[in-house]
Amino acid sequence: MTDATSAPRLWLACLCAAWCRTCDAYQPVLEEVAAEFKARLPQLQVRWIDIEDESDLVGDCDIQTFPTLAIVDPEGVRFFGTVTPHAETLARLLRAHLSADDATHQAVPPEVMALAAQLRAGA
Repeated sequence: MTDATSAPRLWLACLCAAWCRTCDAYQPVLEEVAAEFKARLPQLQVRWIDIEDESDLVGDCDIQTFPTLAIVDPEGVRFFGTVTPHAETLARLLRAHLSADDATHQAVPPEVMALAAQLRAGA
């Protein structure tokens, strides 16, 4: 059996902008839903990324719509895309992508892979 200290880390990143009113309203939703999942998956690392304040981390990722989420594991990107800013949508997405031991990975552009690598490195 794998415990939290030896389980592979998982990263959930929300890419938003400070000027976006949708993001303002979504941040507490993300924090609440993510906390519920983190209680069961302590290896889950959650990160709120302002695409302008942390442009060096975002790199060349072209974020068109907010919120954009990334779910990353040590091997790749499980999900990268925009979501509707609702708690149930987020919970359903996390159930689908965090509960699978045999996770599938999305084919994503190199700039998204670069963002994933930075998340894994603790940037």
